[in-house]
Amino acid sequence: MASAASGYLRRLTRRLTEDVQERDAEELALESQTSGATHACDCRRGDEVTMLGRLRSVEALPKNGNPAVEADFFDGTDEVRLVWIGRRRIPGIETGKRVLVRGRIGEKDGRKVMFNPYYELRDDS
Repeated sequence: MASAASGYLRRLTRRLTEDVQERDAEELALESQTSGATHACDCRRGDEVTMLGRLRSVEALPKNGNPAVEADFFDGTDEVRLVWIGRRRIPGIETGKRVLVRGRIGEKDGRKVMFNPYYELRDDS
């Protein structure tokens, strides 16, 4: 009984003292793994993958010229830049939203990127 109580207190203390971003990353990575999605850290250029994660930032570029929506996607293991070419806005694509994305991994300026990915918004953001 004492060991169960000490285990509970140890887990509780860890959750209260650890960094919120680290805990969020761990939860995202675990959720991604249990859903059967590929981890971003395991993706290589040319791979066609399905990933589950959260949008860290979203911006429309540029105001003049060729429009594009760019978003930083994070699944708890690594970040991938999502780019939708020819769009100025995509309803539902907002910072903090959870999404499932599918497409081919590329590379731009040394970063992983996915152009015009298929996406599904997840309700529990």
